[in-house]
Order: sequence, then structure tokens, then C-alpha cells
Amino acid sequence: MSDRPMNSSGAVEYPIDGTLDLHIFRPEDVKDLVPDYLDECRSRGILNVQIIHGKGTGVLRRIVHSILAGLPEVVEFSCGGSS
Repeated sequence: MSDRPMNSSGAVEYPIDGTLDLHIFRPEDVKDLVPDYLDECRSRGILNVQIIHGKGTGVLRRIVHSILAGLPEVVEFSCGGSS
């Protein structure tokens, strides 16, 4: 269960600030979540977004990269971070 506040429809409310931490979401939600989050960021003028997927086995990273590669509005992305 998430510790994020829920709205009246039961959806989890998440701040739109240009950083999306996927650790609190289920992997099956990521396919819809990432494009929706990016759309909302663009509508607010946030054009540089950080998506935190963690290291783990790399499955989530591959999913996120596949999503980003398929979005025409994504100009570029990279896998950065510290070692």
C-alpha cells in the first residue's frame, strides 16, 4: 500500500515536479504512468524530467527506455546517476 495521499476516486496523488520515482509503483502500472506523467509535465512547462527506476535486474529500466524510445515528444534520454 502506498503512503501517498489518495483523491476521492481512489487514485494516488503524485506531485508533478519533474522527478518521477517509480519505486512506489507496480511495474504493470509503468506503461501508462510514464507517458501520462510526461504529458502532465509538458503541460506545466517542465521539459526536463528525471525518471528513477532503480538498478535491480534491469527489467524496469528496459521497460522505461522502451516507452521513452516510442514517444515522439521525447527528444533524448540517458541512463545517468552515480555509481
